Amino acid sequence: MAWLDRLPSERDSGSTLAAPPGAVLRRLSAADLGEGAARAQWDDLAARAAEPNPFLESWFLAPALAALDPAGAAEVMVLEAGGRWLGLLPLARLRRYYGRPLPHLGNWSHGNAFLGAPLVARGAEAAFWTALLAHADGAAGPALFLHLTDQPLTGPLAIALMRVCAGQRRPIGLVHREERALLASDLSPEAYLEAALTGKKRKELRRQHARLSDQGALAFARSRDEAGLAEWTGDFLALEAAGWKGRAGSALAADPATTALFAAALEGSAARNRLERLTLSLDGTPVAMLATFLAPPGAFAFKTAFAEDFARYSPGVLLQRENLGLLADPDLAWCDSCAAANHPMIDHLWRERRAIGRFSVAIGGRARRAAFSLLLKAEMARSGSQA
Repeated sequence: MAWLDRLPSERDSGSTLAAPPGAVLRRLSAADLGEGAARAQWDDLAARAAEPNPFLESWFLAPALAALDPAGAAEVMVLEAGGRWLGLLPLARLRRYYGRPLPHLGNWSHGNAFLGAPLVARGAEAAFWTALLAHADGAAGPALFLHLTDQPLTGPLAIALMRVCAGQRRPIGLVHREERALLASDLSPEAYLEAALTGKKRKELRRQHARLSDQGALAFARSRDEAGLAEWTGDFLALEAAGWKGRAGSALAADPATTALFAAALEGSAARNRLERLTLSLDGTPVAMLATFLAPPGAFAFKTAFAEDFARYSPGVLLQRENLGLLADPDLAWCDSCAAANHPMIDHLWRERRAIGRFSVAIGGRARRAAFSLLLKAEMARSGSQA
């Protein structure tokens, strides 16, 4: 764990290793999570979270579980003390590890969740990891290790996880690391665009905007309320399905489960004033659309789509140029693109990067940890990483 030495100190992370008196980690069922008191606790935890993650908030995770885990296989673990929730993470028991028959525990996720960080109250980061790892030790079953995907590699959660493992002499490895586009700047939208793109590229965007305007009445619309949400949702699903995702069968509308999740997530976030919708329309018909979750001090660009019939005018890029207006919001310090690393479009426009990775962690007794250490060493050797 050589890179651990370069992390900020425990004092900097704001975490303590000791769990609060009476802290209990327990599994909640879908019925438990649906109760009004649980939803209130859940929303309160999200408001106090050390790091925001809308994909684990009540308005997103609950419909995701209902749509994508109807059998209730996910184990939603909640740390509670003094009548208040301190942390939440859904776990899954998985039989395969990236194609290999290696049973393990992992954070439950799916293709439309772009961050796997647990929801943890500020100051309880290490207490949460300590409790979760103790649970994994005692309930490992056939699992050989704990695997945590889509974890932010900077911030109090990663710091606390590494320090808890170091303090327990528990083997842990960062088995994958990537960087995705992030928007984070004190510049104005205009100044940011000028710094991000060459004069030639900015001129080309102005030309494309003008040529698209020649096709009809062009208009941008930004909304943070619930007005017209159902119609907007339907328009987005249709626009996405009309493009390459529809042809590939990966569009949200291709599966009733993802259709339901998308609609419920937009409805839930909008009801909490946590959704921004940005639309570029031509003669009243959307040609580019973007749904962004607001999670101050950050935001998450959840889903975008554009009309491929107008691809030569780059409507998606024109929409992202308009989206730089997020820089003028005093409540937002950054926006996570939720895009794949090295994305051919957004990486050229958003200049900052967010490091995201996967951790594998030893669990169970001595023999299990010894076996895991051998597996970890082999994986690190293949990837060139450092345990």
